[in-house]
Amino acid sequence: MLYLLRIVLFLSFVATASAVANNSYDNCLQLTAKFARTLTNGPVADIRMTTGVNVTCSQLSNISCPGQMVNGVCTYQQKLALTCINGSTVRIRVQSNGLPRRCSLVPLTARIVELNIDFEVNFNPDVSVNSPVQSPTSIGDVSNLLCNITNHASVPATSNFVKNTTMAAMDVIAGVAVDGVSIFNVNSANLVDPFFPNPTSYAAEGADQCLSHPGGGGELHYHVASGCMVNPPSGNLTGCGPDIGCLNNVANYSVQMFSSNQTLTVIGIAKDGHIIYGPYLSSGVRVTSGFDVCNGMFHDSVGNYGYFATSTYPYVTGCFGPGNYPNAMPNCTTNPATAYTKSTYAASFTTSSSTAAGTASSSTAAMASSSSSLSTSAVGSSTSSGAGGSPASSSTAAMASSSSSLSTSAVGSSTSSGAGGSSVSSSTSGAMASSSSTGRSATSSAATASSSAGSSASSSSTARSTVSSSSTVRTTSTSSSDKTSHSSWAILSLFLFIMLPIIH
Repeated sequence: MLYLLRIVLFLSFVATASAVANNSYDNCLQLTAKFARTLTNGPVADIRMTTGVNVTCSQLSNISCPGQMVNGVCTYQQKLALTCINGSTVRIRVQSNGLPRRCSLVPLTARIVELNIDFEVNFNPDVSVNSPVQSPTSIGDVSNLLCNITNHASVPATSNFVKNTTMAAMDVIAGVAVDGVSIFNVNSANLVDPFFPNPTSYAAEGADQCLSHPGGGGELHYHVASGCMVNPPSGNLTGCGPDIGCLNNVANYSVQMFSSNQTLTVIGIAKDGHIIYGPYLSSGVRVTSGFDVCNGMFHDSVGNYGYFATSTYPYVTGCFGPGNYPNAMPNCTTNPATAYTKSTYAASFTTSSSTAAGTASSSTAAMASSSSSLSTSAVGSSTSSGAGGSPASSSTAAMASSSSSLSTSAVGSSTSSGAGGSSVSSSTSGAMASSSSTGRSATSSAATASSSAGSSASSSSTARSTVSSSSTVRTTSTSSSDKTSHSSWAILSLFLFIMLPIIH
């Protein structure tokens, strides 16, 4: 009996001690190597002032070109730096000019501009399934949280996020892909799923074959995962049309782009310091469950939490997690997840009190669900000389502009020799126009989104912000106490493990 007790105490110590994330300095360095970096000795004062990798794109005109025209061909530089900062808490600084190492296809009147993305955050911070940052329960709560174009403006206090730029679009950026392109908040200016909107009176937005497009201010970005993040194509791009199985099938097309990367693949980093992965786990299993309301998952026995690309809304990250697992689904999409469920690892980290609370929340959500109508509706390693691996998620937070068609960005070569100048076929242009009738993506302020949604959205957003603030405060304290509790229990377990034979 004594030996059995010792074994239990030892296993308890191991489990308790290991429930923290891999966030060492070496872990951070390993992550940065997967990005298409152009600078490895950062940080720098302004990423735009550095020397990058030349990209040429004959599809971009003198209006849309983010660089300069050389003999009639657009030429610009992709610039990206990720710097790990060692200390008691390892931090990471992300700096990008927002341009890819490939060409882009945009509407005739649209433009792409060089950005100054610059933020610093705790690297892969420890979080607990027992202390969710977001805990919506009803359909209304979940919708207010996810169907909100401004919800990535605030980052949990535990991440210690610092914005080193005055760029307005930083508020709608959820993260940065391994190719340096922004991953925007998933919603359109109408506060609905841009690809599978509800109500369906809103037209679905379009994108290029890489599932990227420029915003109203010229910010090229993704709304969903894209294989182009890790495997940038050469030459000119086509639009997201039926010829490539993309039109009206964006969600599945996004996942299919990772067919050659069916393993755990880094595709970006979120503003809260957590890693963004493609649609597959290290086991090769596609992620269709095990994620929370934010699309985040505890995906290993160590306790690492990250966001995963999925074929259901919100596709990459709907909010900064961890979140809870409500029964209710958002009402702004016709393509919601079937359910929010804990992964095996999340379940193993769950305490009995958390389980009871979760059950109560689920019951509340179920009651709300019965009285409301529910709408139906990922990256390989990159070197400093180029991006490789699996596609990253491109989430289309496109803003509505009634007269503009949504762009499709073409991927050009990563050398100065550039892509050829083939023109886009009329069928491709037609597909772009038909799938992009809602216009440009949302990159500006919350005021734009609020005016699109009306006063009711504004008031609910205010209420949501209040809840978010209190949630952040609560998470900071509980997460800290969780770590203290885990450490105390680990020490006690180890002490008893050693002392029991002596006492005996």
